[in-house]
Amino acid sequence: MDMVYQIFVPIMPTIPDLPQNTPTPPAPPKTPSNLKGLALMAAGFFLFAAVDTMAKFLTDSFHPVQIVWTRQLGLLFGVVVLLMWRGPVILRTAKPRLQVVRGAIAVISATCFILGVSFVPLADAVAVTFVAPLIVTVLGAVILRERVGWHRWGAISIGFIGTLIVIRPGLGIVHPAVLLVLLAASLFALRQVLSRMIAPYDNTYTTVAYTALVGSALISLPLPFVWIWPSDPTSIVLMISIAALAGVAELMVIRALEIAEAVVLAPVHYSMILWSVMYGYLVFAQLPDSWTLAGTAVIVATGLYTMHRERLAARS
Repeated sequence: MDMVYQIFVPIMPTIPDLPQNTPTPPAPPKTPSNLKGLALMAAGFFLFAAVDTMAKFLTDSFHPVQIVWTRQLGLLFGVVVLLMWRGPVILRTAKPRLQVVRGAIAVISATCFILGVSFVPLADAVAVTFVAPLIVTVLGAVILRERVGWHRWGAISIGFIGTLIVIRPGLGIVHPAVLLVLLAASLFALRQVLSRMIAPYDNTYTTVAYTALVGSALISLPLPFVWIWPSDPTSIVLMISIAALAGVAELMVIRALEIAEAVVLAPVHYSMILWSVMYGYLVFAQLPDSWTLAGTAVIVATGLYTMHRERLAARS
């Protein structure tokens, strides 16, 4: 969910001289640190779940736009530090239009998710977002002309059946706002496809910078119409925590992807359901029903299978 972002000194990677946005992507590390990457990725998603929980809690008092704007502050602060440290070189991009579109999609996706989760139990919402890797595969085939065999098409079909089990359209069991969560997952998947298109040309830090700057500018436009000053200490602490933890989590994920293999890290995303169930029970006294758990299991299984097929395809 284009899902929260990272902090600075202990985990801030040493930034090499940035490439001058040539068509040649930066070389991956020769010896991946998979164990360290897994630890960082797991910690990042744990914090993401915490941020989503705090965001859901705050939706009782604040508009989702204000909450998303607050979430953006953590990432924006990190980019300001990068600009002060490395200068405007991190804003050099060979794909300015794609960067702007990607940044806009990121903040719209986050807004849809938080608006949806204000009505939908946290675990149910997270379960629906797990359909994103399957949508990435579909969009990769349609937009990037990637080859998708019948094994993966079958997994995608079964995964969507799992999503229907969670949502149960027409039965009135899950709030219709779950469709906003599904839209958020679809936009997140589109953002991932755009990332693939940009990656051969722009440095990772350039993409992060445009995500922060474009997203923050866009979400600031409606902010004056919905802004409510937080008055009680709890709301103030939660707002600060959302911004800080979002920044920390994003840097953790980015660092993990830099030092470890993506195919090793990808399944860690599904740990979100564990944390979401835990937070949902502890904070909101909500537990997913058996149908939600069954649908989640189907989605996770097909997602893992799709990742497995992509890994085999990459080796062949």
